[in-house]
Amino acid sequence: NVQLVESGGGSVQEGESLRLSCQSSGYRYRCMGWFRQAPGKEREGIAFIDAGRDVSTDYADSVKGRFTILKDNHRNILTLQMNRLKPEDTATYYCAADLCSRMGLTRPTREVNFWGRGTQVIVAA
Repeated sequence: NVQLVESGGGSVQEGESLRLSCQSSGYRYRCMGWFRQAPGKEREGIAFIDAGRDVSTDYADSVKGRFTILKDNHRNILTLQMNRLKPEDTATYYCAADLCSRMGLTRPTREVNFWGRGTQVIVAA
């Protein structure tokens, strides 16, 4: 179906930036997203993109204004530009893809079927 491989995680200081990438192959889903999971916390969706004819994005309040989700449809790469990182952003970040009906801030995370293995982001104070 689809294979997703994240990269770009690392350890940074508060206020710095990181850019995560997710190389996808196989089936090209129109809707994709970034999720994160901190230790002891539930996985949460933070950024979504509908890369159809009219591109639309949606962000969780916790990252709005700091993170930007982009999709390069030609190269089939999903990116997450993360600016002004905070210690609260520390988590494992996952990219995901599925039918648009299963993707979004109001949709249960458990309904999303296709995931990468994650990349860790650590933000030190």
